[in-house]
Amino acid sequence: MLPRYEEMLERAYELLPSERSKHERFEVPAPLCSVFGSKTVLHNFMEICRALNRDPLHFLRFLSKEMAAAGTIDGARAIFQGRFDEETFKRLLDRYIRDFVICPVCKRPDTRIVKEKRLHFMICEACGARSPVRSV
Repeated sequence: MLPRYEEMLERAYELLPSERSKHERFEVPAPLCSVFGSKTVLHNFMEICRALNRDPLHFLRFLSKEMAAAGTIDGARAIFQGRFDEETFKRLLDRYIRDFVICPVCKRPDTRIVKEKRLHFMICEACGARSPVRSV
């Protein structure tokens, strides 16, 4: 005699792990920074840029403008004039993602920024939307 559907379903539920891990496709590393005198070093700057799929100079200009501080790229890290904490970088990273990475139509991170004449557009590769974005 074959087991009934309900019995098989119960057995399958028993075999499932009790804790489930959540894994998102779009994961941006948390900013790692340290202060040296009057300078702040963002150690994983290039790693963040790769995760966002953005030009490092665009992200650097955004951070420099928002913090009102000069910034330079030094290898895989960025150095800013001034003392800033990790919370400042996290807040600015969230704002950058909201304004320049996430598609306003489908809410996916599969976008790229293109410049046409004097205007910048965010083009979503998932839904095909073309949205204007402010220049940095």
